[in-house]
Amino acid sequence: MNNYETVFILTPVLSDAQMKEAVEKFKNLLTEQGAEIVNEENWGLRKLAYPIDKKTTGFYTFLEFKASPSVVDRLEVNFRRDERVIRFLTIRQDHFAFEYAEKRRNNKSGKKQETRAQEPLKETAKVEKEVELENKED
Repeated sequence: MNNYETVFILTPVLSDAQMKEAVEKFKNLLTEQGAEIVNEENWGLRKLAYPIDKKTTGFYTFLEFKASPSVVDRLEVNFRRDERVIRFLTIRQDHFAFEYAEKRRNNKSGKKQETRAQEPLKETAKVEKEVELENKED
C-alpha cells in the first residue's frame, strides 16, 4: 500500500450540508475499497487562482490516505463523474513527503500550545540577562 494525498475543490454553490455529504461520499468510497484514511482537513471556501466555469471560489478538502493504486483510479473516476467537483489532484507521497506530512500533522495540534509554553521561557530569559548585566556592573 502506498501513501497518497488528494486535494479536491467542490463548487461554491453547495450548501454546507451538501458539501459535507460530498466529502463523506468520497471518504466512504475510499474505505469501501480498503483504503485507510490517515488525515482529513477541510480548508473551507477559498478563492481560486483563476476562474473555472465562471466560478471564482470553491470548497477545498484535503485527504491523506493509504491505498493501492487501483483505489486511486476508482477515486479519480468518481471525481470526474461528480459534477460537484471542479478540480482534483492526487499524488503518491515519497518517503520525504510522508515524513513531512507526519511532522505537519503532529505540529498542527501542538503548535499553539508550544508557542504559549515558550512565552514564559522568553520572559525568564530576559530577566536572567538583565540580572547578569546588573551583576557585571556591580
